[in-house]
Amino acid sequence: MGLSSGQSPVSYERMEKTKEEEQYQVEMRAADPEVVSVPPTPQYGSTPLATSAQHSPLNFSSPGNYSPRPATAHTPIGNISPSNLVSPGEMRSPLTPLRFTLSPIGTPVRKAFINMKQYLEDIGHLTKLNPHDAWLPITESQNGNAYYSAFHNLNAGIGFQALLLPVAFTFLGWTWGVLALVIAFLWQLYTLHLLVYLHEAVPGKRYNRYIELSTAAFGERLGVWLALFPVIQLSAGTATGLIIIGGSTLRLFYETACGSRCQNGPLTVIEWYLVFAILCCLVAQLPNLNSVAYVSLVGAIMSVGYCTMVWTLSLSKDRPQGVSYAIVKPGSSTATVFSILNALGIIAFAFRGHNLALEIQSTMPSTLKHPSHVPMWRGTKVAYIIVAFCFFPLAIGGYWAYGNKMLPSGILYSLANYHHDISPALLGVTLLFVILSLLSSFQIYSLPMFDSFEQAYTSKTNKPCPKLVRFAFRVFFVFISFFAAIALPFASSFAGLIGGLTSIPVTFTYPCFMWLSIQRPAKYSFNWYITWTLGILGTFFTFAITAGGIWSIVDAGLKFNFFKPQ
Repeated sequence: MGLSSGQSPVSYERMEKTKEEEQYQVEMRAADPEVVSVPPTPQYGSTPLATSAQHSPLNFSSPGNYSPRPATAHTPIGNISPSNLVSPGEMRSPLTPLRFTLSPIGTPVRKAFINMKQYLEDIGHLTKLNPHDAWLPITESQNGNAYYSAFHNLNAGIGFQALLLPVAFTFLGWTWGVLALVIAFLWQLYTLHLLVYLHEAVPGKRYNRYIELSTAAFGERLGVWLALFPVIQLSAGTATGLIIIGGSTLRLFYETACGSRCQNGPLTVIEWYLVFAILCCLVAQLPNLNSVAYVSLVGAIMSVGYCTMVWTLSLSKDRPQGVSYAIVKPGSSTATVFSILNALGIIAFAFRGHNLALEIQSTMPSTLKHPSHVPMWRGTKVAYIIVAFCFFPLAIGGYWAYGNKMLPSGILYSLANYHHDISPALLGVTLLFVILSLLSSFQIYSLPMFDSFEQAYTSKTNKPCPKLVRFAFRVFFVFISFFAAIALPFASSFAGLIGGLTSIPVTFTYPCFMWLSIQRPAKYSFNWYITWTLGILGTFFTFAITAGGIWSIVDAGLKFNFFKPQ
């Protein structure tokens, strides 16, 4: 391309340089679509042809027309001379600094800002982390995922309490029993959803433990007062109950496997408790919550397995003679009311694990793009679909099989009592599933207590807990649980009272008021109405079921047989 008449070589060279730079910027914008397209700073000799739209201090009508001095109609491109060019002093406009970021020299700086933005998205919500959390068993490993969420929720959600569901139907009947079970299932699923989304409700903060969320919602003193005892009881109390049931099931498994030759077993009841406690102590040495994910998987499979086997075996056998589905009514109207409340308490106690929801979610990484509630809720939904497929057939099928002949101890003991023709091998496999499920449940329910011990140690010493100290803490906790199991064998008589004070508020009541306190939904919205309604109903049932537990203790009487387990 040759020079036009009147066009100096300097002007032509500058125009070619400007075109090359514009072409470079076009290629850069095509390669990085997230960068906002910013026009180039005008260069010497780059004054374009004037149009009717170019008579403004800054012309943004087309790419390249950004010179602070407007081009004139009587300046054709062939008559460009140094006198028509913009001087360096006149080019100092607000657009001039953009040249640095769009030039080859400025490209690394721009990419550095983009990389910094990506880094901030990767590390999450700029959460203010407690440095001690990296040393504690609940939060030291954060590589959890939706599968781990499903494993832990299944392991924590299905327990031996589910075997008592048909007992509740004997006091409620078909209609009210099914209705109460459906409402309780949906209610606890809603409160679990609230807890999952409250985990990171406040920007820059993750509530990794139930007590932390309680203090954030209700205040430092009231939050601890409301949540401390229920959380400790649901952890330490559950561990004690698991040793009692696990030791008894071990003894029954041994007798089933040996047959008539082992009716007079070589071990006493306390010794069977000790055997189960030793097994729990071995499993308890796994370091953190993520490390027991596959233990939870085994426990979940075992729980689903024994629930399925129990109700299928019950349905496959003939029903006992004289089975009736009439509602069991005690003598007086007061006794009838309290028996109904106890039945509702049995259904409510079957749904458990809410005290561990925040702890499970704390094992998952969280970023701006991938918050932790996504995998947590995905795994939770899968887990509770399976829970529903276990609980509803167990309750309905068990009540159909035994009716008012159902023993107060539950469907498993009713199966063994009414059907002596069951294959010992099949019954032994069922009992083995129960034992493995109890072992895995002991680990996940004990972890909050392990975490509390180590949290006290790290807060005082400001260093991680050594392996030997961690081992000593866990052995000590198992020993205390074993001691409570043999010293307080009558503790099961307080199940209704303690459940009303702990399980009902933690599962059905507190999450509603926590949501209202922290999230503050719009007044008179649907979410506001449903959360307030469930919170008030939960409070009512907390007091009502607690009263029912007290009445059952008074009615049945209580014998304090210390250190005499049956």
